[in-house]
Amino acid sequence: MKHGRVAYKGQIHHVVELEGRIQTEIGSVVNEEDVVWLPPIVPSTIFALGLNYADHANELSFKAPEEPLLFLKGPNTLVGHKGETIRPSDVTFMHYECELAVVIGRSGRNIKQSDAYDYVAGYTIANDYALRDYLENYYRPNFRVKNRDMCTPIGPWLVDKEDIKDPMNLKLYTYVNGKKTQEGSTKNMIFSIPFLIEYLSSFMTLNKNDIILTGTPKGAVDTKVGDVIVTEIEGIGKLENTIIAD
Repeated sequence: MKHGRVAYKGQIHHVVELEGRIQTEIGSVVNEEDVVWLPPIVPSTIFALGLNYADHANELSFKAPEEPLLFLKGPNTLVGHKGETIRPSDVTFMHYECELAVVIGRSGRNIKQSDAYDYVAGYTIANDYALRDYLENYYRPNFRVKNRDMCTPIGPWLVDKEDIKDPMNLKLYTYVNGKKTQEGSTKNMIFSIPFLIEYLSSFMTLNKNDIILTGTPKGAVDTKVGDVIVTEIEGIGKLENTIIAD
């Protein structure tokens, strides 16, 4: 099942997909255009992963990492489906990053890879924009790159893990103004979902509604004010976002 959160007629609703439309928890069925989309969950800790695809590391002229390059993001960074993301006026290269987002379903510590999926609630799409001008180095992305307000569209749906047969074999795509500019597959991740869950839980507790952003494949393209960006992941859906001026 696909779950989401929207604002509709002055209230926040938990919704599910119903034959291409949206059904609220009180039974109302509405169209996508009738609501304001919110992130599909209220996040706890947001983990983001750098250079988790060898082809992306190569296009940035970096070697593939030998252990996960992780950093944290604040909840202020998230914006829902059909939301807007600001391009600062002084930036010369701002690119999208289509990423599979893993949502944790229950708390755990010292989780083994063999048990990792037992702790997953489901999956959604994230577009974790990067502003190259502000990057100190690719191994330690600083706050100005990855913690800006509304810099990470997410959603529209959280898809139950049972509905995704193999999260490590999903196609990813990005379209800029309708033109396909990025294509990859989660099978090419350097560090798999089970590995990341074991790694993180080896030194800290993972909690319900923690989110792990698993990185992006090659195909980083600069985006301009007015561009409409659609990131798509097989079996999960399409996430639309528009770039606006500072």
